[in-house]
Amino acid sequence: MFKKTVQELLNVALEERSDLFLISFSVSEANHIKVLLDGDNGVLVEDCMFVSRAIEHNLDREEQDFSLEVMSAGATSPLIHNRQYKRHVSRTLEVKTAEGHVEGVLTQANEDAILLEWKAREPKPVGKGKVTVKKQANIAYGDIIEAKVMIKF
Repeated sequence: MFKKTVQELLNVALEERSDLFLISFSVSEANHIKVLLDGDNGVLVEDCMFVSRAIEHNLDREEQDFSLEVMSAGATSPLIHNRQYKRHVSRTLEVKTAEGHVEGVLTQANEDAILLEWKAREPKPVGKGKVTVKKQANIAYGDIIEAKVMIKF
């Protein structure tokens, strides 16, 4: 009952702020509410405060004891929602599929798949030595086991 009430309050807040979307939501047996958000333009502290207030101000602490944690998906968090990929176009991703790992620059993200591009050194077709070639991989969202943004310094 409590979880359903919190879920409804969360849904109302996210309807009001369509640029934000839910990554995960849980309520423990001890009524610890944990909300993980992301946004089309990232998530600011003010965004977390907005969602936190939308939930907390509509619950009665006299009736139900709870703790609330609202946070954004971190820079090293795996990409889960398809909307997250669009925000990371032109960044380097590491994508794990059933066929293996691919690391490349995300050049496109549409409703069905992503397109990664990278350069690789391969043997020359004729003669000795190697040549740099540009490679691409079109990966459907359903084939992605895990995808992470690679942080480079």
